[in-house]
Amino acid sequence: MDLAYLLPLIFAGLMALAFLMYAILDGYDLGVGLLLPLGGEEERDILIASIGPFWDANETWLVLGVGLLLIAFPSAHSIVLGTLYLPVLVLLVGLILRGVAFDFRAKVPSHRKDLWDTLFFTGSLLACLSQGYMLGWYVLGFSPGWWAQVFAVLSAICVTCAYAFIGGAWLIMKCEGALQVKVASWAKVTLWFMMLGILAVSVVNPFVSPPIFEKWFSLPEAILLLPIPALCFATLLGTAYYLQRRFSAQTDTTASSRSWDTDWLPFAAAIVTFFLCFQGLAYSFYPYVVPFKLTIWEAAAATSSLAFVGVGVAIVFPAILAYTFLSYRVFWGKAKPLEYY
Repeated sequence: MDLAYLLPLIFAGLMALAFLMYAILDGYDLGVGLLLPLGGEEERDILIASIGPFWDANETWLVLGVGLLLIAFPSAHSIVLGTLYLPVLVLLVGLILRGVAFDFRAKVPSHRKDLWDTLFFTGSLLACLSQGYMLGWYVLGFSPGWWAQVFAVLSAICVTCAYAFIGGAWLIMKCEGALQVKVASWAKVTLWFMMLGILAVSVVNPFVSPPIFEKWFSLPEAILLLPIPALCFATLLGTAYYLQRRFSAQTDTTASSRSWDTDWLPFAAAIVTFFLCFQGLAYSFYPYVVPFKLTIWEAAAATSSLAFVGVGVAIVFPAILAYTFLSYRVFWGKAKPLEYY
């Protein structure tokens, strides 16, 4: 197997991993932003504190993924970013709003926090919807027509629900007492919306994209691929059962919190669900980097360029993984109110 074949495959795998890491890590803090208006003033402080040490670094994975797309697959980069110019602009506006609101809410008097909390929510919503819209249109290979736009909007809603659920799952792990019970009730609702969204996209996508229909419903592939959706929905149903059993009819929330050491399970289930959905997408579009237009090898940069850039990637990628692990290791545990001196 020569480098001309192997290097584009490696870079495609690293790019896919970067986007998956972004969807999980920045997904939960975007989800916290979506859930922020549901809490009271003091509760919102705790919700923000739960993502305080992590949220900015989580966006590194988006920068890495887009950077790999640019340097490893420049022709695909020009198609993807050129076509998605407007939703990318909306995404950037959302991320900027989040960044500004996060810093300002900690500096202003208490009676002005509501404004910045609203802007933080607005930025989170814009970022979630734009990402879902881009994913939906990308899935269809940027097909023209109203049906493609309808599917993109459906995808936007599904991704927003998924981010809200993983945000709720994160908060279950980071909060305690009465607030933990409260965020669990949010997670229960968003879980069902997420499940309905995944089901809707899974049903609609094969029918609006004949190549995907053929990949998933031809024999024996249909039988071999059955474990992916089956495990996905089994994970979500198991999580719904856990949340119902764990947080139903609690009277002594303090004692209950002490008696359970499985608060990480919903977040782990969300990660498994994201991974399985990502596996389904990867299978649907392999070997294309732009669906049904450019394969990985057609879009790849010159082998010598990939080899040169690979040296830098071999240094940067482990470094990002290392500081991500370190930051989560240092700031692990239940969230406490943020304090600024």
